[in-house]
Amino acid sequence: MKYLVTGVAGFIGSKVAGNLLAEGHKVVGIDNMCDYYDVRLKTHRLDFLKHKKPFQFFPVDVEHKDALEVLFMHHKFDAVINLAARAGVRYSMENPYVYMMTNAQGTLNLLELMRTHDVKKMVLASTSSLYAGQKSPFSENLPVNTPYSTYAASKKAAEMLCHSFHHLFDLDITILRYFTVYGPAGRPDMSIFRFIKWIDEGHEVEIFGDGEQCRDFTYVDDIARGTILATKPLGYEVINLGGGRKPTTINEVIGQIEKHLGKKAHCIFKPFHKADINETRADIRKAGIMLGWKPAVDLKQGIEKTVAWYKKNRAWLKDIKL
Repeated sequence: MKYLVTGVAGFIGSKVAGNLLAEGHKVVGIDNMCDYYDVRLKTHRLDFLKHKKPFQFFPVDVEHKDALEVLFMHHKFDAVINLAARAGVRYSMENPYVYMMTNAQGTLNLLELMRTHDVKKMVLASTSSLYAGQKSPFSENLPVNTPYSTYAASKKAAEMLCHSFHHLFDLDITILRYFTVYGPAGRPDMSIFRFIKWIDEGHEVEIFGDGEQCRDFTYVDDIARGTILATKPLGYEVINLGGGRKPTTINEVIGQIEKHLGKKAHCIFKPFHKADINETRADIRKAGIMLGWKPAVDLKQGIEKTVAWYKKNRAWLKDIKL
């Protein structure tokens, strides 16, 4: 199989591409290599892929339809795994236009090229942020019409575009709503990365709220595995990929990081952010039924692996800005 993986230098995209290559598939990966966070992290992830065959990388932005068209003309893709996205709830409030351009317009570009080049399958990465205002555990049949952030709103737009193209042109599209993904080589704006670096370097740990807000943390390897499983024909489906266990408080996470670093956190508590959700908890029964998927790595194991990666790469991570 030949896959187009967008956002291939990203946290999840690089892991998905690596797994596909390990399974013997061909991967064409694209990424705009934007500097929303330090590009060295993206280069670090790409270094693991560039030595693997058959992998081809192109510095292409999903917002640029003409550049995408060239790829679709020269490659016959069996499926598109769309992981290119502007992520981060708080930054989306500062620059909502770029979120709509990448998350919505970029998805539209891919869908239109799939239609015209007869590519039938897309897997779209979406977000648990859409469940804001709903009662947990969050199941896929809940209405998701009250996004708390422009990030979530842009992902909702992408989902609706996918539904339209499925209905009009019979594209087979699986939408995956990810729940708080973490792990080695994560983004520096994500909580676990920030907590590890702050605690290790002796900085104050900023927590928005009292630290008792809960998250359904999901290890990146589990997310990548579920994403690849979702490439099979399903019609049009929305599926949660989450930890599937009791949500963990931020305070508990910090306690585990302290244990593995052997250092104490100096926490400062700030007002709870208006765009945040107090608790996320995934109902993952559908993923089990339709994909045969369930998470394999629990939070204790995941944090241990993440801290170990941080320690191994501490020499250059010290210069990464949060």
